[in-house]
Amino acid sequence: MGCITILSDLGMQDASLASVKGILSQRQPNKMLIDVAHNIEPFHMQQAAYLLASAHPSFEKGTYHIVLFDIFHQREPNLIVAEKDGHYFFAPDNGVLPMAFNDDITNIWLCKTMDKSNSAKDWADEIASAIETISEGGIENAGYEKHDIKNAPKHTKPTVTGNMIECQVIHIDRFENVILNITKQEFDDVAKGRSFSIRFMRDDEINHISEHYYDVNEGQKLCRFNSTGYLEIAINRGKAASLFGFKLLREQQLIYNTIKITFNDSTDSANVF
Repeated sequence: MGCITILSDLGMQDASLASVKGILSQRQPNKMLIDVAHNIEPFHMQQAAYLLASAHPSFEKGTYHIVLFDIFHQREPNLIVAEKDGHYFFAPDNGVLPMAFNDDITNIWLCKTMDKSNSAKDWADEIASAIETISEGGIENAGYEKHDIKNAPKHTKPTVTGNMIECQVIHIDRFENVILNITKQEFDDVAKGRSFSIRFMRDDEINHISEHYYDVNEGQKLCRFNSTGYLEIAINRGKAASLFGFKLLREQQLIYNTIKITFNDSTDSANVF
């Protein structure tokens, strides 16, 4: 049977999402439709990429993942399909897929160049047709041309300067835990076992990586690598975003959202476990 996941910035305020799902359910009645998230902050590519990277590994191979994020980013945007590890990803060619997979994505095809007048329903209809074609004969026989994908914006990566990493907020979850744009691998590559301090608003500081929220007392702050492998600032049974004034990264507020991680010259691997 298989399934189709949908991640979008369409929100729940109008009928756009319902129209998309209605088209997909008619064209693909034997595939379950699963919502990932639809309240992505408009134009916030890092959040969209993070949510896609977090969700898709939980699904079986052969799943079709639809990303309807910033579909009007160009006058005539390209709808692309990418295959990775047995999964198929449909998205506009705006950088969201390479950002989600750290540019480790090479099997990309151009499905169609959309018209400036196309709505989300038109995108859904085109994607439904592509799913039918791929399901029948495979992606290699779908007749699509290979496509050179647009790379992820470089400014979205954590910045390493000497013994310091500067990070940004890319997502705030339901519990107001704050996710940063740095993975455990990226952290470890710079840390090399050294002790560190993580500084953010109001000179607050953390110099220890926890495994669980309950590693600290209720109401205390902590940092941990979440299940997706990204660094998270949280408060045990509290709301870190509200308390510390964290907000999603905005281009005009880069300084306001910067979290600095400074590594010491001495080695102290006990700070990370």
